[in-house]
Amino acid sequence: MTRLQRLIAERATAWAAAQDIRERVEREQRVDLTTDEDTAYTAALDTVERLTKDIATEERAERLSEVDYRGVIDAGDVAPDADEDVAAQYRAAFDTYMRRGASKLTDAQERLLETASAELRTSSGQSEGTTTLGGFTVPQSFLVKITETLKAYGGIFGVANVIETTDGRTLPWPGNDDTGNVGSIIGENAADSTLDLSFTQQSLAAFTYTSNLIRVSLELAQDSAFDLEAFVAKKIGQRIGRAVAAHLATGSGAGQPKGIDTAPTTGKTGLAGQTTTVIYDDLVDLIHSVDAAYRNGGNCRFAMADLSLAVVRKLKDTQGHPLWQPSVVAGVPDTLLGYGVTVDNGLPAMAVSAKSILFGDFNAGYIVRVVRGVEVARLSERFADQRQVGFFGFMRLDAKPDDAAAVKAYVNSAT
Repeated sequence: MTRLQRLIAERATAWAAAQDIRERVEREQRVDLTTDEDTAYTAALDTVERLTKDIATEERAERLSEVDYRGVIDAGDVAPDADEDVAAQYRAAFDTYMRRGASKLTDAQERLLETASAELRTSSGQSEGTTTLGGFTVPQSFLVKITETLKAYGGIFGVANVIETTDGRTLPWPGNDDTGNVGSIIGENAADSTLDLSFTQQSLAAFTYTSNLIRVSLELAQDSAFDLEAFVAKKIGQRIGRAVAAHLATGSGAGQPKGIDTAPTTGKTGLAGQTTTVIYDDLVDLIHSVDAAYRNGGNCRFAMADLSLAVVRKLKDTQGHPLWQPSVVAGVPDTLLGYGVTVDNGLPAMAVSAKSILFGDFNAGYIVRVVRGVEVARLSERFADQRQVGFFGFMRLDAKPDDAAAVKAYVNSAT
């Protein structure tokens, strides 16, 4: 049994213990739990919550271990060694650049880095001679670490429709809502009526996110026992992830991406007094405010901040059963009324008139455009007097709501 399977089994046992206590109270038609029952019930739920976090961490680790890091760099005219593929050579050259600087690269390594980076820059409309402050395109393993961190910080990034483009030019994005047009019966020899298609268009830009400077001591940078690539990738991912997550949730769209929670269609508004709460009926109404065509597609889910999820997890149906159900199978997410839940703390917590819970098909309802070519630059001289080297990374992206009918919001009461 793997560690993940063991954690899931332990959580299933704890959840069953909690359910046994609740069912016993219901069978005996009691309202309150005894002191011992209350203690055991609380302890079981605490264990479920703790194991849920451990399971999420373990599942993320397994996803990373399954990534194929090979064969992702096109080296152009650079010929690989017989015993080593181009991607491995690129990673080795990039590691030398990170640890020792550009002056320590061999001629072959320098050509390899410049060729791959120049190809990306040339394809994005920049001149071939542009070096972007000496930065080089990062290898795929480095990018995967950054992307995983982005998903961890911003849950919306992980469920949206993420497209990758080779350049950052403004990208027109068409839309069409034909749901109001209905076919009809036509009589014999009668002329057909006309219902033209109507298209809308919005555009996706490419805003540049930077990690700002990350300083590392020269000793650590040169120490082969120190995983410099993982360290820098993690910090770049964390810093950019925090900024991106906030904008994907509530960005204004002016000089930054437009967040999914900026102006969603209201699916359900809480009754008076529900300024920081939601009830079972509200969630059912929110689900059914999204057309069945989306719900039947298998991609619908909830999205909310962790504080909102804490409120939702305390809800019970008319039979007293919790609405939130923890998974007992590896790879299968916890569910709320049969749907998965994405936690994104960039979304607003429950408050007066807050759009605190989203539901729908986020892949259809929100699009994120990422420009290929994340780069890292090494500053060798700037901090030489402190025996430090500086790094900074940047990536370019934009995002906008797409199909407004695909995602609806629960809005807390205004009073």
